[in-house]
Amino acid sequence: MRILVLQESDWIAKGPHQGHHLVERMQARGHKVRIVDFEIRWADRQSASPLAQRRVFPDVHKVIEAGKVTVIRPAFLRLPVLDYASLLLTHAVEIRRQFRQFEPDVIVGFGILNAFLGILIARRHRVPFAHYVIDELYRLMPRRVLKGLSKLVEQADYHRADLVFSINEGLRDYTIAMGAPRKRAVLLRAGVDLERYLSANGSEVRQRYGFTTDDLVLFFMGWLYSFSGLTEVAEDIVTAPVGGTNVKLLVVGKGDLWEPLERISAADSSAHRLALVSWRPYAELPAYLAAADICLLPAHQVDLMQNIVPIKVYEYMAAGKPVIASRLPGLVREFGEGNGVVFIDDPHEAVPTARELAASGAIDSLGRKARSFVSGNDWSKVTDEFESRLNRLVRDARVARGPSADRPHN
Repeated sequence: MRILVLQESDWIAKGPHQGHHLVERMQARGHKVRIVDFEIRWADRQSASPLAQRRVFPDVHKVIEAGKVTVIRPAFLRLPVLDYASLLLTHAVEIRRQFRQFEPDVIVGFGILNAFLGILIARRHRVPFAHYVIDELYRLMPRRVLKGLSKLVEQADYHRADLVFSINEGLRDYTIAMGAPRKRAVLLRAGVDLERYLSANGSEVRQRYGFTTDDLVLFFMGWLYSFSGLTEVAEDIVTAPVGGTNVKLLVVGKGDLWEPLERISAADSSAHRLALVSWRPYAELPAYLAAADICLLPAHQVDLMQNIVPIKVYEYMAAGKPVIASRLPGLVREFGEGNGVVFIDDPHEAVPTARELAASGAIDSLGRKARSFVSGNDWSKVTDEFESRLNRLVRDARVARGPSADRPHN
């Protein structure tokens, strides 16, 4: 298959997310993949020109060496609101170019606006379109003035897509409520690379950051959203009285809370209870997970978090670590009680809950339950199903076109 992927975020700077894992595995299996993406956080970078030129990034990979793909970033205007307005024009041009040059058999959309364009152009070429959903997308729109429009477009995308993949039950219900026909809304659970965590050793990481065998190390990785709940956890750790369980926090990532956490860490510099690490290559993450005792997702109960299950939770569990997580509906529905995830109602409950788990000797048993629960989510199985469903879409589209039908070209 020739697969054109439409991503409305930065494929290179962010992740690896579910899409990176799937797409690179499809490329490694012999399929041909191209990505059209968007530099969503352009404002974080210094640039002299308001016009971002079209760029092509060959041989990009996040997870699998044999899964290198080409990423194409159309031109756009680096100006508020006009960035998305220009996206509509330049991504439409790019998608048409890819139909002429790449001739995709199927399009897979991860975004909203360029997915809308992709569906229109795919229909003209009688090519199937599959939407892959890991978030309630319109809630992520950084331009508030466009959020209402984004919701309407997202509803139209789900209604018109030939197939809508969701990574958990809560998101599948969300896509159906947003307009996806029930028979086209399918569950494709998130994957984990189980083998990658079996041989990981965290002793060097613990030594590097000064963690002793007596320390209880809590761990978070990923984008540091403002609602992540990590500042509360950090403050609870650094303000704890001396004595008792020595709790430390190890954070790997970047984002909105980086500077607040740096300030908390600076105030605690003599005790070294916080270790902040910027993005690390994916291959190094198993060692960081192995260094941890308990993993965290202490997010606040914001609308965006209600139905999602971040990939980091599956990776925490695949590493055999218990997870302390906020009682979010999507998480509770996905993992239930007693499967290695301990739910809390407020970020300030994370540290005392971790102390209780350590005092009761429950960490190891909870970690075993966590790994057992996700043992059926190996990426090879998930990719098998993804590949099978895309093959079926392509086969059905070819039958509908007929053996002698030519695709129209612009």
